[in-house]
This record gives sequence, structure tokens and C-alpha cells, in this order.
Amino acid sequence: MAPVTTDSDPIPVTLRWAVWLLRGEAVAVGLIALWLVWADLTADTTVGLTSALLVTAFAVAGAVALWVLGAALHRRRAGARAPAIVLQLMLLPIGWYMIQGGMGWLGVPLMALGVGVSVLLVAPASNRALGFS
Repeated sequence: MAPVTTDSDPIPVTLRWAVWLLRGEAVAVGLIALWLVWADLTADTTVGLTSALLVTAFAVAGAVALWVLGAALHRRRAGARAPAIVLQLMLLPIGWYMIQGGMGWLGVPLMALGVGVSVLLVAPASNRALGFS
């Protein structure tokens, strides 16, 4: 029988919150992807079908990427931090253009979410848990 090892250090609060938020984002993007699939299947016309399918595939890939990165960070995989931060920083231009388009009620929270998760991922406790210090 192989010995069982346990990690005596619990996941710090900052990293735990980052993982929860990444998984929450994954669920939200996944729901958007499901809506896009439904919209693709019920469309009246096939004009622009290629573009519609690419947008849907992008949403599915985004949801999967967010979930996988959250799981990797939960397992304390240091290599998952940089891609997770990149995805979070992508929320800044998205939020900015939402604000410019009159959807500040959604753009501002998206920008705050991107910055907030990035801060959680570079917090000293998260750094220690991921082996950066």
C-alpha cells in the first residue's frame, strides 16, 4: 500500500477566493455558451453561420480554460497563475468598451473583477502557496 500524504498547509484565503471567482466566471461563460448554442440552433438564417459558430466555440473554450485554470490553482500549480492573470486582464478592455457603449452597470464590475482576481493571485499568501517566495 502506498503511503498517503496530506498537505498540512491549507489553501490561503486569497488563493481560495481567486479559485472560487475563476470557477464562477467559468460557470457564467458556460451559461453564455449554452445560450449561444441555443441561438445558433434556432437561428432563422444561415448567413454568418461560420462567425456564429466561432463565437460559440470561443465562449466554450473560455469557460473550459477558466475552469481548468481554477482547478490547477486549487492544486497549487504555479504555471496556471500567469494564464489566469492574462484572462483576468482581458476583462479590462471588455469592461472599458461596455462603459463606452452605455453599459457601465456591467463594464465597471467586470473591470473590478479582473483587477480583483489578479490582485488575489499575486497576494503574498498566494505567492507562498504557489511556491513563488
